[in-house]
Order: sequence, then structure tokens, then C-alpha cells
Amino acid sequence: MKFSVSREDILKPLQLATGTVERRHTLPILSNVLLDISDGVLSLTGTDLEVELIASVELVQASDDGKITVPAKKLFDICKGLNDSALIEFTLEDDKLRIRSGRSKYSLSTLPAKDFPNLEEWQSEINFAIKQSDFKRMIDNTSFSMANQDVRYYLNGMSLETSGNQIRCVTTDGHRLALTRVDLEETLEESQVIIPRKGVTEISRLIEDSDDNVYISIGSNHIRLSSSGFTFTSKLVDGRFPDYRRVLPKGGDKEIVADKSVIKQAFTRAAILSNEKFRGVRLNLSSGELTITATNPEQEVAEEVVEINYQGDDLEIGFNVAYMIDVLNVLESDEVKFTLGDSNSSALIEDNLDDRSVYVVMPMRL
Repeated sequence: MKFSVSREDILKPLQLATGTVERRHTLPILSNVLLDISDGVLSLTGTDLEVELIASVELVQASDDGKITVPAKKLFDICKGLNDSALIEFTLEDDKLRIRSGRSKYSLSTLPAKDFPNLEEWQSEINFAIKQSDFKRMIDNTSFSMANQDVRYYLNGMSLETSGNQIRCVTTDGHRLALTRVDLEETLEESQVIIPRKGVTEISRLIEDSDDNVYISIGSNHIRLSSSGFTFTSKLVDGRFPDYRRVLPKGGDKEIVADKSVIKQAFTRAAILSNEKFRGVRLNLSSGELTITATNPEQEVAEEVVEINYQGDDLEIGFNVAYMIDVLNVLESDEVKFTLGDSNSSALIEDNLDDRSVYVVMPMRL
């Protein structure tokens, strides 16, 4: 097995494959990347048994087809450290992968490719294409609300739903909820799956803000994303996502419209003096203005007054200020709309001019 490839061509595919490799592994081979040469194309595969990524690169020169596994991080660090314009030659000799570039030589240990774990074969039930930029927006607009190591394991991920010509992404950690949708031209069967947290993180890292399509296949236990540069597969969470429609607030009679950047800056400043553990702030709503107050155990006080578009009854309500800032960070328009009911009701937050994404934040007792 012998092949040559430029540093520029191999670096990104190798970085993608290495990103999925398990850092804390029980099987030594899980820290390796699989190199597989077939018809002049090198495929690089990384996996941690939950997710698998295959990236490919066309070779400058290639000998016979073959496959071997080598330590992923060491290989990436070696290639990254070589000169930008370097041509790298790889040769497999005596169970060692010899790497040569200019006057640099390296020798890496290997493990047999036959021992490298592959995700089992599976059949897709739903297939569709979506612009990478649209899918990236969906993930970026919702992933912050995923739970992290919650005992309710089905919350540690993102619900992906297909219905009619819509795709919806939903995340919740039990205290807040994020929901966004994209409309497609094609009609899809109805389905709902949960992508695990690591899968969501990897997908966000892989897809780009471009008009190129990413092709998504969903099976009973797996989801696969394919583009010209990679094929990514993730196992799905075996569980049922909560019925989020039941927690979407209804009947809120207090609608507030405010400048997003102004209210975000006010929340950010008030957060400085909020309780570091609970992060609570008090909102006092009155006609034309919103007063944001934060206090902490040291008896320090922050007060911010923001002009808003609102005429109606007064209201006092508490929220976790970090949750509010998270939502404001992903809203895209210049104005934000809050819909409130009473002091015990959740807030519904959305872009004032775009209803594709909605956010729910539960109130706090202060």
C-alpha cells in the first residue's frame, strides 16, 4: 500500500474524520482513523460507535487498493505541521505506516483494518435534500436548548420531525424550548426521531453556510447526512420526545415589541449582578417601558429601563437571564416580540417579522 497526496488536499478530510474519534476510549482502535484506498480515492473514517464520519480525497498517485488504521490525532498533527505546499508520501511497511515529506520522515504504528468497527447496515425510510445553510440555521437556532447529561436521556438531543412539506427541529431541557422549521418543495412522510447531542454537535461542525444541498436519510435507528465532501452517520436516541405543543403558551394577552440589540445589552449588563447560581432577573412591565432588575446575595442591585412598544396592564415576572440572552443571540431580525400572560406563565419569544422560529422560557419565582 503506497500513495501520495498534497497536504492541502488531505488536511480538511483528515480533520473531519478525526473530529469524531473517541478521546476516552476503551478499545485502542477507536482512537485510530481508517485509511481505505479504492480506485484512486482515499477514504478516511472515524467513529466512536455512536457516530461515524467518512471523508474522501482524490490521490495524486496511488498503488494497489488497500486499507489500514493509524492513530488519528498523531496523523493529523503530523500533516498539519508540514509545509503548506508539501507533497506527502505514505508507504505501508512491516505493520508501520511510513510518512515522508521533503526531508521529514515519520513512522506510525497501525492496527488491522478488519478490526475497525463499522456501523451496521440499515435501510433508510425517509430521504430528502435541504440547503446546507437552511439546516445549519435550524441547528444553530435550537441546539443551545438541548439538555446536557439529563437523566431524561431523550432530552439530551434534538428532535427532528418531518410532516408534509415541513421539517422541524425542537430542543428542550425542561426549562426552555426552541422550535424552528423549514418549508420544502417536496412532501415527506410523517416521522419524528431524536439525534443525540454529539451527533448534533458534529453536524453543526460539518455543514457550511452555503446553498449546496445536504442529503439526509432517516432510518429506524440511524440518520445519515451526505454531501460532496463527507458522509456522516449517527445512531438515534431510543426514546420518545415530549409533546412540545402542550407547552407552547396560548392566550398570552401582553405583546411586547422591542429593539433586539437594546434589550439584549440591558439583559447582559443586568446579568453581571444576578445571582451566580440561579441567574434570576425581575421584569416589571408597564406601558411604554420594561424595567429589568437583578440582585445577588451581596445585596448589590442592577436596574435597566428599556423603551418598548407596549400598552396594557402592568406585570411583574422573573426569568433566568442566561436563557433570555441565549434566545436573543440567535434571533436574526432587528426587533424581538415577547408574548406574556401572567406571572406564572411562560414567555413566548420570536422574531417580530419571522415566525419560522419560536422560543419558550419558563418563569422563575424570585
